[in-house]
Parts: sequence; C-alpha cells; structure tokens
Amino acid sequence: MIYFSAFGMINALGRSNAEIAANLMRGVAPGMKRREGWLQQVPDAILGGVDGELPAIPDDFSAHRSRNNQLLLAALAQIQPAVDDAIARFGRDRVAVVLGTSTSGLDEGDKHVDLTLNGQASPRWQYAQQELGDPSRFLSRWLQLEGPAFTLSTACSSSARAIISGRRLIDAGLADVAIVGGADTLSRMPVNGFHSLESLSASLCQPFARDRCGITIGEGAALMLLTREPQPLAVLGIGESSDAYHISAPHPQGVGATRAIEQALAEAGITPADVGYINLHGTATPLNDQIESRVVNALFGEQTPCSSTKHLTGHTLGAAGITEAALSALILQENLPLPPQDFSRSPWDPALPPCGILTTAQPLTRPVILSNSFAFGGNNASILLGRTA
Repeated sequence: MIYFSAFGMINALGRSNAEIAANLMRGVAPGMKRREGWLQQVPDAILGGVDGELPAIPDDFSAHRSRNNQLLLAALAQIQPAVDDAIARFGRDRVAVVLGTSTSGLDEGDKHVDLTLNGQASPRWQYAQQELGDPSRFLSRWLQLEGPAFTLSTACSSSARAIISGRRLIDAGLADVAIVGGADTLSRMPVNGFHSLESLSASLCQPFARDRCGITIGEGAALMLLTREPQPLAVLGIGESSDAYHISAPHPQGVGATRAIEQALAEAGITPADVGYINLHGTATPLNDQIESRVVNALFGEQTPCSSTKHLTGHTLGAAGITEAALSALILQENLPLPPQDFSRSPWDPALPPCGILTTAQPLTRPVILSNSFAFGGNNASILLGRTA
C-alpha cells in the first residue's frame, strides 16, 4: 500500500489547509467572484482565483517564471519540512516529481503575444515558461532532485493521473517517495475556449441543479508526498480508463467512468457500501452531471453521500484531480463534515438519476472517500483515499 505523509494546497477556498478547512465548513470561497479582462467582448466573468502575493521566482529560475510555478511554490511551502526530511533520508535520486497541468505558462505566452503584436517589448518571456513539462522540471530543479520528473497533461484528469503515476514509480522501485500534484492558472485561452463551447456559466456554477448551464473555471495548486512507509492516510485503490467516445462529451452510458470506479474498488478490496463519501467530478455541465449521476446510481444506489466541490474552487482543470484528492484528505485528516451541494439558487434537477447528493452537511461515517476526475476524450481516473487506523 502507498501512503501520503503530507499535503498542501492553494485555491479559491484559501491559501492553507487550515484556511481551506474553515471555509469548506462554512461553504464560502473568498476567491470565487467576478473578474474583469478574461473574456473577449464580455466585461467580466465569475472565476475562481487566488488573490494576494505569491512566492517570487528569482532570476536564476527566470526560464520557469510563471504564475503556475508560483502556485506550486505556495503549495510546496506547506509540505517543505516533510520534503526536506525525505530528501535527507532517501537521497535526491530517490525522490520523484510527477505533476499534472493543462495550462503551464500559457498565460505568460498569451501576454507575450499581446505585447509583441502591439509593438511592445516582452523581455521577461521565455519559451520554456509555457512548455507543458515545465512544472515538474521546475520543481525538480528547485529542490535539486535527481529522480524521475515528468508532467502529465490529460485535461481534467491530469493531476489525478499524477497521483497514480507517482504511486507506480514507488511500486516499481524507481523511487522511495514521490511529490505528486499539479497546478493550473487562470488563462484567457481556456476561459474563452469553454465560452466558445457554450460550456462556461455566466453565473457561479451549479452542479446537479435544474438550471445548471456550465462550468466556472478556477486556478490552484496542490501537492502530496507519497511514501511506502505507513501513515494515517493512504491511497487505497486507483482506477483509470479511456473510452475515447468523444473529444469533449462523456460516453452516454458512462462506460469509462464505471470502469475506473470499479477498478479502484477492486484494487482496494472493498465494496460500494464501504465508501463513506464520493467527491464527484460534478462540473455543472448538463451532460457531465447527467452521466455521472447515472454511474453513481448504478454502482452505489441512493445511499452513499456525495457532492461536487467545484462551486467552491471552480474547475481547476489540470489541477482538479489533486485539488479534490487533497480536499478529501483534509476531510479525512480533520474529520470535517461532508460538504453539501448548494441548491440555494436552483433546486436539484429531478430529471437526474437519484444518488446520495448531500443537501446538508453531515459527518463522515465510513473513513473511505472516492474522488472522481473525468476528462475530455473520455480520460477517466478514480482514486480511493482512506484512514489506515
């Protein structure tokens, strides 16, 4: 079994585990608000952002100077003692870095193009900033590591797959510990891209609500330190699939999502009745919520408590998997009440297959949480996390 000894995150809910826990219990996300300048020909949009100063990236790392990597440094600071201890104990060549992203330094590239098209100098831009591989390359160089380091980009399952890949590196004996996670930053390209797909909500997203009409994009980063040494929390099981039904729509019967969940349950050696909470992918698009409800109903019935937390973080795209795994770990570690779905602006959609969607906070009665990440192209990942004692 692979455990995790530390985790840290930053997103629209807050800038530390303690702040995020407090706001999660209140159902309040300070960073979810209207922001100007992101949508073409539209004055503003509801987006989930991280406000305030972020760690600076010095000149020696100028090729890696991106907001994405600043978010990573903010998450790293929260687990730095555990990382330092792992490096000292196992050596720099036995620590792996596996991250997920869908934007990397895309926003810096966008600003560079905008400046040059308007005849202005862009002295701070370097191509390496926007390469998808840069987050793991940066973090490995920052920590002076010599172990495996790579980035995955499978849209919204990217950082969930980073957890899976990091675990496999340890299982294969290629590393003793793995820093896994991901980051994604607000960027005009995905914001306008989802708007052009008519998948961006004009108001705060409403997962599983009758009047839901699309996602709210957010930004954030989270990191976990995986180890084979026993800890209070563990990755109990993993599942992944790729149904490749459509480039942006889920399989109408949820075949791939079902397969990923069933794999995770089988590997953990548990049944659906053993799961205490499901952190749903729950994007608030009409199709995603319909298919995920169908899958959960078929596998778990109506009894397993579940909800989506994307109305509190925004859809952090490539960072969504690790963000929601870290939120699940926080619930397990701090014994937090399960977060209810917000139906204050629109009621539950009665056309959806019934499942255990929470309408009020309640305690976690079984210390096992399933976190789902379902991406474009039918790229699906499900991770079971739980207490070991």
